[in-house]
Amino acid sequence: MQHGDFTNLADNYARYRPGYSPFVLDAFLGLLRKEPSQLRGVDAGAGTGIWTRMLAQRGVAMTAVEPNEAMRIEGIRQNGAYSIAWHAGSAEDTGLPADAFDFACMASSFHWPDFDRAVAEFSRVLKTGGLFMALWNTRRYESNPLLVRIEEHLKNLVPSMKRVSSGRSEFCDTLLDSLASCGTFEDVLYVEGRHTELQTPEHYIGLWQSVNDVRVQAGEERFSDFIDYIREQTAGLQHIKAEYTTRAWIARKA
Repeated sequence: MQHGDFTNLADNYARYRPGYSPFVLDAFLGLLRKEPSQLRGVDAGAGTGIWTRMLAQRGVAMTAVEPNEAMRIEGIRQNGAYSIAWHAGSAEDTGLPADAFDFACMASSFHWPDFDRAVAEFSRVLKTGGLFMALWNTRRYESNPLLVRIEEHLKNLVPSMKRVSSGRSEFCDTLLDSLASCGTFEDVLYVEGRHTELQTPEHYIGLWQSVNDVRVQAGEERFSDFIDYIREQTAGLQHIKAEYTTRAWIARKA
């Protein structure tokens, strides 16, 4: 498995990945100053459409752009009653018309594309004054002793582990400055919100099995050992209390 390749993870991704903070979604829609039904948005690197559907549920006309065919197929399958337009494309080359969208988003994916090319593409497709938002839903494991043990076991198992696809990554540490200094945006804002999910052990394990960067860095043998450890630690539990922090960086096109 290669970094960023979710071809074999699409099913677990669609089934088990958590959603994002509804309060952060409220704040973002409030900044757009229109009724959701009047908005056109694009979700690039949409994966299986978790964030796309949250916006569509509010009445926004959504376009999802995803380069991986397996993830796209799974996203279309999950559409349900929502009319979401799906396109093959990337953050650097969406294939979408210029000056057409009120906002563009990348949910748990902005760390993958080339930053400068992606920012230029978002500037192209956004209307003047349109918003770009990059967001991640980060596990808050510190408040749960069970989850602390699991995270510590992963660190011991893979001492060189460096998280890439996480709201705790080095990329996120400098993202506010990167967006403010790129020359494309005039205002940049950071927003953070929390929510809690009750997950069965099966759900919790499936979530880990949908994570690309941990699996790549650990290798299949150590990753399998890690999953076995989680099974042992969660055996007999009805559910696991999992807290998440949605971290969002919002920038306005000049």
